[in-house]
Amino acid sequence: MGAGRFRSGSTLPAWLLAAAPLARLGWATVNDSLGANPVEALAHQTGLWSLRLLLLALAMTPLRRLTGWRWPLRVRRAFGVMAFVWALLHFAIYLVLDQGLDPVVVWEDVVKRPFITVGFTALVLLVPLAATSTDGMMRRLGGRWKRLHRLAYVVPVLAVLHFVWLVKADLREPLIYAAILALLLGLRLRWWLAGRPAASTIQTSSRL
Repeated sequence: MGAGRFRSGSTLPAWLLAAAPLARLGWATVNDSLGANPVEALAHQTGLWSLRLLLLALAMTPLRRLTGWRWPLRVRRAFGVMAFVWALLHFAIYLVLDQGLDPVVVWEDVVKRPFITVGFTALVLLVPLAATSTDGMMRRLGGRWKRLHRLAYVVPVLAVLHFVWLVKADLREPLIYAAILALLLGLRLRWWLAGRPAASTIQTSSRL
């Protein structure tokens, strides 16, 4: 999730961009303009923004590689951390407003309803990513930091699956996000395969 240091406000626009929808949601809540089911609307919007920011964070490395720009790696952490914040809000709305802080009902949902199971798993996996997104944790963990942050590939998959399973009728919107995720992961897979030494090269080297 993390790359780059916050210097001279260089990543401030990314933090503001990721947080800006909170103001719109707050205004809609105060003015009672969230529709007939405000709790559902809040849950949907917070979950959607978490997913969007997860995909934005995932897109920063391909963008850097395709364009040569350096700024995508500087803002990647902002998008990743704010994706976690939005996911926490999404879960808090479900926990407090939808389930009334009833731990038994919540646990039954997590165990019995697959879309909640994968959504909750994605949130749990986001916790160590957010907690270790600082420069200090990167230095402290060393090589283990990169291994841990490979979870950044797993979480968006779970988030998209959560969205697909949540929607029962019109799948067009979640499938758009699924296609974006497939493209981003496909680019990474292609570059990873291109960077691997050929099998014949490995066998030849082993004989030397």
